[in-house]
Amino acid sequence: MRPSRHFQHVLAGTSALIFAGAQVAPSSSATGPVLEAAAAFVSPPASPSANVHPTNSVAAVTHSALVAFTNVVRPLSHPQALESAFHSYFAFRAAHADDVRKPYLYFVDYGLASTQPRGYVFDMEKLTIVDGPFTVAHGRGSSVSQYGVPTRFSNYSGSSTTSLGLYVAQSTYDFHGHAGGGTYSALGMRLQGVSRGFNDQALARGVVAHGAPYVTATKAGRSQGCPAMEPARAQRLLPKLADGGLVFLFAPDATWLQHDPWVSATTD
Repeated sequence: MRPSRHFQHVLAGTSALIFAGAQVAPSSSATGPVLEAAAAFVSPPASPSANVHPTNSVAAVTHSALVAFTNVVRPLSHPQALESAFHSYFAFRAAHADDVRKPYLYFVDYGLASTQPRGYVFDMEKLTIVDGPFTVAHGRGSSVSQYGVPTRFSNYSGSSTTSLGLYVAQSTYDFHGHAGGGTYSALGMRLQGVSRGFNDQALARGVVAHGAPYVTATKAGRSQGCPAMEPARAQRLLPKLADGGLVFLFAPDATWLQHDPWVSATTD
């Protein structure tokens, strides 16, 4: 997958990100691999014929984010959870810079049970945690019991399942849902799935991020496939993400990990 002509526009924003990551990581030395990767990323080729691979640029910023977050984001269901999220974020940003208008990433580890905090919002420029961990709902079609670990994921309408992969956050709106035999209102945010074959039916299915009363600080009930959060948290976080942030829903699903276009993306 070749990066678009907008890739150069990413360099200025991400160069600051790399050095911030190096400062965050207490184990980074002044001449360590993070700064060496940063220098290779931001330095122009020595000559027009110099072979500087875009892949190495995505790898550099992914590594920098991992250094900043790996020891503070715990537990994780799989060693590849954060790496897949950050690689997807930077690969998509390199290829579609105009679509990523905000530096925030909403990450959910669906390899963890719904009684565990499994959601985060990261600032990918400052390499800081905006909020998290917090509980997040999964689709009722993704698990047999009300509470537990989701094991089934689908892109099909009517499945009521969670769809894994990368999303671009769209506009917020007044969401209306059903829970406990009644109706409720909360802030919602539309999601455009960009992991082709895995979540690209999200808009048609009505899969959105929203607040829900069945999500509390200690457990999350099941949704129709939406990564729902506590209503008050949705009011705080969704406006930050809307209109240009990214969302990444992870699970240790071997088929998805192998075939998601952004998890497995190369940029050469």
